[in-house]
Amino acid sequence: MFPPKALLDSLTQQASRLFGENSPRADIENQLKALMQSAFSRLDLVSREEFDTQMAVLERTRARLEALEARLAELEAKDKPAESTADTQEETPAIIVPPLTE
Repeated sequence: MFPPKALLDSLTQQASRLFGENSPRADIENQLKALMQSAFSRLDLVSREEFDTQMAVLERTRARLEALEARLAELEAKDKPAESTADTQEETPAIIVPPLTE
């Protein structure tokens, strides 16, 4: 796909060839460019540079998220053995010694 400027230039060149060299070429080019720019502005298009920038930001964010998820899993794994040890100590029944009778 052409970048918007290259596309506009290509369209104006084709239009000027269709209308011939004797017509007011500059006027037609300007009107066609204005028409195409108006159409593109309504489409919410972004430039390739802006798209690539946002993709780089997204990749960095994904990498940070994956690192944080790995760190969280590591911390949870370290915390689980301590919890299971505490649970087993609480579940151990106490020895009840009956009172001595004389």
